[in-house]
Amino acid sequence: MAVRAVGSLQKLIQVHRQTPWGSTRLLSTASDTPIYDLVCIGGGPAGLSLLTALRASPLTSSLKLALIESRDLTGPSTWSPPKSHFSNRASSLTPSSKSFLSSIGAWSLLDGSRIQPYDAMQVWDGVSGSRIDFSWALTPQTKKQDPTIAYMTENDNLVRALITQLSELGGADIYHGETVEHISLGPSPSPQSPQQSEQDKTTLNLSSYPHLTLSDGSRLAARLLVGADGPNSPVRTFAGIGSGGWDYNRHGLVATLKLSCAPDESIAYQRFLPAGPIALLPLPGPYATLVWSTTPANAAHLKSLSEPDFLAMVNAAFRLSTVDVKYMHTIPSGQEEELEWRMKHTPQVGIEEGYQIPHLVTRLQEGSRASFPLRMRHADTYATHRVALVGDAAHTIHPLAGQGLNMGLGDVECLAKIMGEAVDHGQDVGDQITLEKYNAERYGVNHTLLGVVDKLHKLYSWETGPVVWGRSLGLEAVNAVPALKGFLMGQATGGAGSGLGSILGEK
Repeated sequence: MAVRAVGSLQKLIQVHRQTPWGSTRLLSTASDTPIYDLVCIGGGPAGLSLLTALRASPLTSSLKLALIESRDLTGPSTWSPPKSHFSNRASSLTPSSKSFLSSIGAWSLLDGSRIQPYDAMQVWDGVSGSRIDFSWALTPQTKKQDPTIAYMTENDNLVRALITQLSELGGADIYHGETVEHISLGPSPSPQSPQQSEQDKTTLNLSSYPHLTLSDGSRLAARLLVGADGPNSPVRTFAGIGSGGWDYNRHGLVATLKLSCAPDESIAYQRFLPAGPIALLPLPGPYATLVWSTTPANAAHLKSLSEPDFLAMVNAAFRLSTVDVKYMHTIPSGQEEELEWRMKHTPQVGIEEGYQIPHLVTRLQEGSRASFPLRMRHADTYATHRVALVGDAAHTIHPLAGQGLNMGLGDVECLAKIMGEAVDHGQDVGDQITLEKYNAERYGVNHTLLGVVDKLHKLYSWETGPVVWGRSLGLEAVNAVPALKGFLMGQATGGAGSGLGSILGEK
């Protein structure tokens, strides 16, 4: 049996041949392939939140659902790490994402001790020193009940909560530890003959249904196939949906760090350096997650350094001039001694002006350094007949915005809502007319955010000339107008991709 029941996943497993559509036959007579209303490929936060949202809604709770995930979900379903250990795969969730997760019952199941809200962001230009402070306390909207800008937590925390809630809501057929070997359309119906029975004549025409073959030989078909399967989406390839974009020739380096002490205030820091921004985002206690966008050569060098020299580079990136930081990238070792000397003999950016900067980082969590190539991609469309894309399968964004997961959750919330409306009106959930509503609601919003983030990356890559002067003037102008800054923050925290504040301040 392809569906594997293990550990706390046991309650997720349902009988294969349940029939939520009454007398309608849900087996292909050609191959006895089980037919699902929705099959989602990808068991990350996007895929799991989609199935959970569908189960949570009275309109879609009886749909027959299946999830296919290549990794074994036993570990994520029982995730319980040591209190002093944090994954380097952490995300910044906006209040809008929190609201969605709360509405489907998942937020309350997160481990609260591993969530760190932050209510301020310090963002500055590494070349000019121009700075913007994001905090509700610095805007006319000081009466806002929840001052939180975003919530930092590990992706595994979210995955475990979603698995638990999906289980409580009735589950789905989970094919985990299996890969999709082949996707094709179903067989064409054979010509009817007078001898055919009435039952044969009413058998579903499966020629437009995606049929999947898994690595263990299992087969299944879908009224709607959803790709939550990442930037190299096989679902997108099957649907013939193209994508546009480019590589940035930059890598994102991530790590989990320990600070010299637990900060009194929960603040996110981001400094734009010529090679890319560096961000330090708070985790519970004296811990933080690092996201450093830089050249592939710099990223490889940073990963090769000893722990003391690596920590020195991180501390230097928030304190020294861009010229000093650039030089320290060129020396093979000895960054710890170099930083100590330069902090005594060279000006430290921001300190003399009284600006807040992060506490010194003092420890690197073992095995947490990793890097990945950065790129921008956008699918030509999010939907065709019986196929929809969500999350990274639809769009890939530079991490300086911290909006990748929030965009994906926005996709899921929208798709689940439109599926509910289709069921309520007796429409086919996989019909292209139904899915076009999803594409219309999400494509423009995401495209705008992708474009703005792309331009910000390019804007802050300049080191000299009028571009630096212009961007610095603009940053200072926004910082000097509290009402404008409050508006931008409201757009940022109200929905993924809706404001410049989120672009500048989040991971």
